[in-house]
Amino acid sequence: MAATLLSLRTRDEVTLAASRRLIALAPDPATTRLTPAETLAKVIFPVGFYRNKAKQLKEIAQRLEVTGDQVPPDRDQLLTLPGVGRKTANLVLNLAFGIEAICVDTHVHRIPNRLGWITTKNPEESEAALEALWPRRHWIEANGLFVAFGQAVCTPISPHCSRCPWGTTCPRIGVTTSR
Repeated sequence: MAATLLSLRTRDEVTLAASRRLIALAPDPATTRLTPAETLAKVIFPVGFYRNKAKQLKEIAQRLEVTGDQVPPDRDQLLTLPGVGRKTANLVLNLAFGIEAICVDTHVHRIPNRLGWITTKNPEESEAALEALWPRRHWIEANGLFVAFGQAVCTPISPHCSRCPWGTTCPRIGVTTSR
């Protein structure tokens, strides 16, 4: 749960290093409750919004005390936790519990729109449109696949259309320059 919170607006390699340091210092909610927010902030730096995320981690740890330090396997309950939006909640459901949900990040929003599979304005619309389009059995894997594809091929600016498997059939919606 903590790593998903740290990953927001943070590059993967920074998230990984910060998550490892955090787990070494505070491997569970009970230890997180005892660790000052300032210490947590120093450990997770340079993740984006590290001071705010340190406070959120403390508050989440305090709230989890009533559940025996167990993260709830329920989207609505996850959404009540500070700093947890739909993307984070769905990712936790996927990775921690194997529950089918579509985790829509920038890649999962951008690429299906660029391909013309959906026409949506924001991640929540994309989540609903993709739920209607894709069979449930593909919901968990979608985020990982689209993130990798979006980082390597279908980049936000000047995508590598010459390397894309949909290169000749993709309508390239919103693409002004490509490689």
